[in-house]
Amino acid sequence: MIIDLEKFIRQERPTWRELEEMVARLEDDPWAAMNLKEAQRFHYLYERTTSDLARLSTFASDPDLNRYLESLVGRAYALIHDLREKPRRIGVWNWFFGTVPRVFRRHWRAFIVASVALFLGVLFGAGVIVADEEMRRVLMPFPHLHDHPSERVAREEAQTPEGLADARAQFSSMLMTHNTRVAIFCLALGITWGFGTLMILFYNGVIIGAVAADYIMAGETRFLLGWLLPHGAVEIPAFLIAGQAGLVLGAVLIGRGDRRPVGQRLRERAGDLSSLIAAVAILLVWAGLVEAFLSQYHEPIVPYALKIAFGVVELALLAAFLLWCGRRPFGQGEDGR
Repeated sequence: MIIDLEKFIRQERPTWRELEEMVARLEDDPWAAMNLKEAQRFHYLYERTTSDLARLSTFASDPDLNRYLESLVGRAYALIHDLREKPRRIGVWNWFFGTVPRVFRRHWRAFIVASVALFLGVLFGAGVIVADEEMRRVLMPFPHLHDHPSERVAREEAQTPEGLADARAQFSSMLMTHNTRVAIFCLALGITWGFGTLMILFYNGVIIGAVAADYIMAGETRFLLGWLLPHGAVEIPAFLIAGQAGLVLGAVLIGRGDRRPVGQRLRERAGDLSSLIAAVAILLVWAGLVEAFLSQYHEPIVPYALKIAFGVVELALLAAFLLWCGRRPFGQGEDGR
């Protein structure tokens, strides 16, 4: 008999949450295997939750809570007795729309740190250009950015679709290869305990800030948004996710408060790092296609308003994907939290 129902629920809820997290992880990957310690923990959580359900069933408790525990126990039972139907193909869809956003949210603090590093670079680059416009030749690595913005805008808007079509496929391929290589490098520099990753993010922020300030000061804000937003709405978040992965790697190597061997910590995070960088590669492929086949077409070929709207929609969809995909409809928050 349960004397204090609220106290009982408060004490047992962490057990239910932990079991639900393990069940969700195993359901996401039907081929996943547990080591002996994990299997023992899973069985203990299952037995304890089953016992809790039995105790609550004899008490006039919340029907929604009973249904939640019945569902959780049933799912755990199916996993223990291997009642799942094994998929015939790799669940790429489930990985991309389930695992990737959950991994992203699991390491949200690293993403915030990466975003701050990029933002500080943006402020620095913009400040330098505001102080001295001629510094564009020092800060901007691409020759076509060294000219005055108005000159480049006039040159770009004078191009014809035929002139752009000849080089767009080669340009798209070059962008995908280059951007993916930089993203992987950003992750790899996590071996410097994350300092190298932060430097790359800051440097890219400097370039973005310098370009933005240069075009805004020249009165070419519409061109800037129409040029950068269609691909930048995906490309910049992709680089931030690569930086997030690099910082996760750096945190694993530092191992603050974790006395386990580095190899063990790396094995534990290898799946998360692989998911993040693979997702980055996919996002950069999309950004490269958009940059080559849309961003490079300016007015009067493609209205700036249409390109800006396309970029805003992309950014909204990406934010919804990262923040909401992969969430569970039951429990209290993501994965029952």
